[in-house]
Amino acid sequence: MRMNAVDLKHPELYLNRDLSLLEFNRRVLAQAQDVRVPLLERLRFLCIASSNLDEFFEIRVAALKQKAKLGATETGPDAMTAAEVLKVIEARAHALVDEQYRTLNELLLPALAAEGIRFIRRGDWNKKQEAWLRKYFKEALQPVLSPLGLDPAHPFPRILNKSLNFMVSLAGKDAFGRNSGLAMLSAPRALPRVIQLPPEETRGGPHDFVFLSSTIHAHADDLFHGMNMAGFYQFRVTRNSDLFVDEEEIDDLLRAVEGELLTRHYGESVRLEVAHNCPPEVIAYLREQLNIEQGDVYQVAGPVNLSRLQGIYELCDRPELKYPAFSPAIPKQLLNEDLFKAIAKHDILLHHPFASFLPVIDFVRQAAADPHVLAIKQTLYRSGPDSAIVEALVKAAQAGKEITVIIELRARFDEEANVAVATRLQRAGAHVTYGVVGYKTHAKMILVVRREGKRLRHYVHLATGNYHPRTARLYTDYGLLSCRKYLGDDVHKVFNQLTSLGKVAKLNRLLHSPFTLHQGLLRKIAREAEHAATGRPARIIIKVNALIEPQLIQALYQASRAGVEIDLIVRGMCALRPGVAGVSQRIRVRSIIGRFLEHTRVFYFLNNGDEQVYGSSADWMERNMFRRVELCFPVENKGLRRRIIEDLQWYLRDNCQAWLLSADGTYHLSSPKEKQAAFSAQEALLALFTGDAPAGDGQ
Repeated sequence: MRMNAVDLKHPELYLNRDLSLLEFNRRVLAQAQDVRVPLLERLRFLCIASSNLDEFFEIRVAALKQKAKLGATETGPDAMTAAEVLKVIEARAHALVDEQYRTLNELLLPALAAEGIRFIRRGDWNKKQEAWLRKYFKEALQPVLSPLGLDPAHPFPRILNKSLNFMVSLAGKDAFGRNSGLAMLSAPRALPRVIQLPPEETRGGPHDFVFLSSTIHAHADDLFHGMNMAGFYQFRVTRNSDLFVDEEEIDDLLRAVEGELLTRHYGESVRLEVAHNCPPEVIAYLREQLNIEQGDVYQVAGPVNLSRLQGIYELCDRPELKYPAFSPAIPKQLLNEDLFKAIAKHDILLHHPFASFLPVIDFVRQAAADPHVLAIKQTLYRSGPDSAIVEALVKAAQAGKEITVIIELRARFDEEANVAVATRLQRAGAHVTYGVVGYKTHAKMILVVRREGKRLRHYVHLATGNYHPRTARLYTDYGLLSCRKYLGDDVHKVFNQLTSLGKVAKLNRLLHSPFTLHQGLLRKIAREAEHAATGRPARIIIKVNALIEPQLIQALYQASRAGVEIDLIVRGMCALRPGVAGVSQRIRVRSIIGRFLEHTRVFYFLNNGDEQVYGSSADWMERNMFRRVELCFPVENKGLRRRIIEDLQWYLRDNCQAWLLSADGTYHLSSPKEKQAAFSAQEALLALFTGDAPAGDGQ
C-alpha cells in the first residue's frame, strides 16, 4: 500500500516538551480543585504542584535561560528557540501560579476552616494565642534569627536556593547613627514553616495553625530595637540547581559530585517570588541584587513556598479527610514459602503499590542470609536514606559474600543520599562503582547467584521503578522476579559490561540502552505497521511517563498512517500530536492523574496475535535511549502477560481520572458518557488487590 508523502518532521506535528510539562502541572493542580478528592489530599496535590514547579524552574527554565543567554538558535522538533519557549513559559507560568494561590485562598483555606483546620492570621489572634506565640518567638525563633542591615559595610548576602527570606523597610537611626532604610532577614531551613498552636494553652481548636512568616512579622520589632518597621515582605529565590560534572576531566566521580553539591544552592537566579504587597522599589532592589528580569518576578497572595504546607497533612490526624488506608497485598505464591523455591516454580509479578514492596526487600535479605548465595549484584538509582535493601547488602558484604553495587551518584536531588550510601557500602566491603562515564545508570535490576547442587543458578528482579520503599507506596510500578536462564544470563552480561571494560555483549531477550533499545522499539513499531499494511490486525499500547523522542514519534505516525490502532498512556510530557488527519488519526493519548503517581513503563505489541509485553526502566526520551543505561525486559509468562494487558485495558477504560490530549495540545478531563458507569483504574486495582473487584471484571 502506497501512502501519500507527508513530512513527518514538520514542526506543527510536535508539541513543545517544556510547555507540555507545564500542562502536566496544571493537571496536578486540578486534583487540588476536585471536590471528589479528600480535602487534605487536595492540599497535598497543591503542594506537589508547587514542588513540581520549583523543579521546573530549577532545571528546565534554568537550562533554557543559559541557552538564550548564549544566543543559541538551535531548535527542537517544534522549531521553537529557547528564547521563544521562555516567552510562552512566562505567560503560562504566571497564570498557573495565580491559579495555585486562588486555589489556596478561595477553595482550600475556607474548606479547611469549615473542617476545623484553621490558619489564623495575625489580626485574628486571641490574647492567649498572642501570649503563646510571643513566648515561642522569644524561645524558639529569635535565638536563631540574624537580621542584617544593608549598607556598604553589610552588602546584600548570598541567598540560599528556595529559602524563606524577608525584606524589611526601616525608619530611624540605629545605635551607630546609620539609616540605610533596608534590612534583610533569613529564616533557617530547620524552622517549621507552619506552627501548630496547642489548644489547651491558646483556647483554640486542635488544628489551629499560624504561618512562620506571620509569627516573625508580628515580632520583628524586637529584632530592630529602636527602629520603626515600615514594611515587612517575604521573598524567595529559585536558582539553577542542575549539577555539572565534567567526567572527562575528573579522576574521582564521588569526590567531584560531593564538591558540586556544595555550590548547588547558589546557582544563577531564575525566579523571584515576593509578597503581593511588596512595593515596586523593594522589588526593583531585589531584582538588581539578584539579576532577575521583571518577567521572572512572581507576586503571590500567600506564603512564598506552598510546598512547605505539606506538613499539615501529617499534623492533622483526620483520616476522614484523607484517602482510605490500605494494606498492600502479598502474592499468594509467597505466603509461607521460601522465596527462592517460589521463584523457581514460576515467575512472580509485583504491581506496586497495590502489591507490597516487602518481597523485594525480602529477596535481598534472604539472599544476604542464605549460605548457598555466593554473590549479589544490584543497581541503585534512588533508595532512600534508611534503606532496608542497603542494610541487607551491608550485612551480606560483612558476611563475606561477593557484593557489587552500581550506584548512580547523579540521580537528580538524591546525589547527597547516594554519596552516603556509596560510602557506607564501600566501608562494609562491597564493590561499588558509579556506572559508565557519560551515561547515567537508570536500569533497575538485581542479580543473585546461588549454588544449587552442582550448578549455579541466577535469580533476578527487574523493575520499572526504583528500589525505594517509600515511593513504592506512592508510585505505580511493576517488578518481575524470575530465574529464567536467559534473563539471568542477560542481566549477568549487563552487570559485567557496567563493571568492566569490553565490547557490547549480545543479549538473548533484554533490550538495553544505549545499544539495542531504541532500534528494537523502532523495529517492533514497524512490524505492527507491516501487519496493518497487509490487512492483519495491528495494535500498540504504550504506557510511559514521557514521550518526546522524535524518531519514535515519527515511527508511531508511520504506523498510524499504515492503519495501526495506537493508545498512548503518557503521564507527563508528550510531544506527539494525536488526531491529525492523515498522520495520527489512529493515535489516542491520555494522562492518568490520581491518588498514585503513574510510573510504570509498559510496551504492548499485538504482533499478529503473538502478543508481546515489555516492562522497562526507560521513558521514550532521547536521554533514556542514548545517554542512559536502561533495561527493557519481556514478560513471557502467559498469565502474567495477560494480567498486564488487562491492567492496560483498565487504564484505557478510565473515565474519571483520565485527561485526553487533543490535536491542539490541550487536555480535557474525561467523564462518563450517558448511561456509562464511572470507572477509575486506580480504584479498581485497589479493589482487586483488596479482594473487592468491580463486578464483571477480573484478572
